[in-house]
Amino acid sequence: MAQTQEETFKKIVAHCKEYGFVFPSSEIYDGLGAVYDYGQNGVELKNNIKRYWWDSMTLLHENIVGIDAAIFMHPTTWKASGHVDAFNDPLIDNRDSKKRYRADVLIEDQIAKYDEKIAKEVEKARKRFGDSFDEELFKQTNERVHGHIVKREALHERFAKAMNDNNLDELKQIILDEEIVCPISGTRNWTDVRQFNLMFSTEMGSTADGAMKIYLRPETAQGIFVNFLNVQKTGRMKVPFGIAQIGKAFRNEIVARQFVFRMREFEQMEMQFFVRPGEELKWFEHWKQFRLKWHKALGLGDEKYRFHDHEKLAHYANAATDIEFLMPFGFKEVEGIHSRTNFDLSQHAKYSGKKIEYFDPELNRSYTPYVIETSIGVDRMFLSVMCSSYEEQQLEGGDTRVVLHLPPVLAPVKACIMPLVKKDGLPEKAREIMNELKFDFKVAYDEKDSIGKRYRRQDAVGTPFCITVDHDTLNDGCVTIRHRDSMTQDRVRIEDLHEIIRKATDPKELYRKIVGDSMEDSME
Repeated sequence: MAQTQEETFKKIVAHCKEYGFVFPSSEIYDGLGAVYDYGQNGVELKNNIKRYWWDSMTLLHENIVGIDAAIFMHPTTWKASGHVDAFNDPLIDNRDSKKRYRADVLIEDQIAKYDEKIAKEVEKARKRFGDSFDEELFKQTNERVHGHIVKREALHERFAKAMNDNNLDELKQIILDEEIVCPISGTRNWTDVRQFNLMFSTEMGSTADGAMKIYLRPETAQGIFVNFLNVQKTGRMKVPFGIAQIGKAFRNEIVARQFVFRMREFEQMEMQFFVRPGEELKWFEHWKQFRLKWHKALGLGDEKYRFHDHEKLAHYANAATDIEFLMPFGFKEVEGIHSRTNFDLSQHAKYSGKKIEYFDPELNRSYTPYVIETSIGVDRMFLSVMCSSYEEQQLEGGDTRVVLHLPPVLAPVKACIMPLVKKDGLPEKAREIMNELKFDFKVAYDEKDSIGKRYRRQDAVGTPFCITVDHDTLNDGCVTIRHRDSMTQDRVRIEDLHEIIRKATDPKELYRKIVGDSMEDSME
């Protein structure tokens, strides 16, 4: 019987814990809500994702440099950025269960229910009519489906308007009109909707009287903006140019859920690209396409990605889109690309009293650059890779295996060296091979249990190659290399191993795929 997506997701979460990818934080003390620790395999995968992103920005573009700004920033930073006044979620409590929810998430879930109903009816009809099925015609002519579509569209329009107008009363009214119940109590006994600021605050200073209230940063972008002049002047950067950063951010999420998808402590990979005013939409389009190529190059499945343009733009933005990935719980945002105009630099100039402008020698004038932002969540990227790689395979003879089809460039361990038996000089030979490879690749050594069990262990952590040293190796200088995905085995010479592993795991192959023939274009 086919598993539901929810069951599959639960298995992925359990697999992450069992094989050293992700652990609940402080688990011996019953954990801390929506906070997770990356285990020995998880941290390797995460670091490989970060390296893939960092190099694709700083190596492929001579006009992009990186920084690492502090987590603590002067509190006026967050006043200037708008986070003190406007970084809020609309929250609603159920009086019976005493549980708190995000009002917008409750309504989004309701819209998703309409989508599910429509999709089910369409699927049934597709099976009934076969090749002659016309989906659009069916949606227009089938009364029940058309009814669902009308309700969904009306709800969506009403919801978008309420969010745009920041109308909290209307959000509550939508919840009541749609008869949305609390998932725990099953009742509709709701409080009013209130705004809740998501920033964590703390105090800096030695005495209570002299302490300054500061915040844990809710995003990494502001560290780039306040350093704009520092980087531009010391690096003699010419517009257009970008500043990249990877770092931790913190949000006091009330509805933190879906494992590492939405956490209170998370990591971002952001690049702010500074351009001439008037050229921002051209660059917005450029970065949309470049970022999608970066994702697709990993080979997780082109059909799992889509753009989702924002209907509700932030007041400072003139274009915004998300790259969404098909998770087991639907299409979800993994990356945002935003045209932020000159809002950020102008705000910091206003609040700091410092002039933050760029003198353009070609135009012979100064201006405040516009900004295109690309912002990706490391943890969401990690989750999308895990979800698309996990498979429970039925093998011939009734056997099964759990395998992670991780892109080899991201796999925590690139190869595992295995002596067939623990004697006759085979472990020594296996160690010799490992010591040769370990300077270039993360490799493992395993001599415990049968060779079949060892293969299964490596499949479960996504190791692309298993290399077996047997008695013939001592005579012919060859080993058996097993390929994770196909399970095929080849006899190869020991001196060829390095090139085989390098070819499969070298990120350069992916960078060439991303850039293609347009290297000159992307380095303008």
